[in-house]
Amino acid sequence: MDVMIYAGSRSDYEIVKKAEKILKKEHISYGVEYCSAHREPAKLRELVEQSDARVFICIAGLSAALPGVVASLTNKPVIGVPVSAKLGGLDALLSIAQMPKGVPVACVGVDNGANAAHLALKILSVSKN
Repeated sequence: MDVMIYAGSRSDYEIVKKAEKILKKEHISYGVEYCSAHREPAKLRELVEQSDARVFICIAGLSAALPGVVASLTNKPVIGVPVSAKLGGLDALLSIAQMPKGVPVACVGVDNGANAAHLALKILSVSKN
């Protein structure tokens, strides 16, 4: 699988669809799982450790811990998509963008699942060269 999409909640489905549309159009293999970093940390760890994905897209709102937790569990690229659940998504944006040194997460705009998929495509094209 090329891309794994994790979303913190099923309420993030509209953002997931934006990423899926791009990945389908480009014939990129992907999967989708819904898992909360706060409520299901053991499940998330298992999902990441067992995944053969080359890039992770993580969609989360509020404190948006999902992308950072995934980045702490893998050396593969992680793209965070902040969701506008509260505060216009600023809370999620800052949670994703302000990662500690050594735990990088790429961050796209609020609710911009399409750009996350476009960035994943660019990462995959670089890794093929």
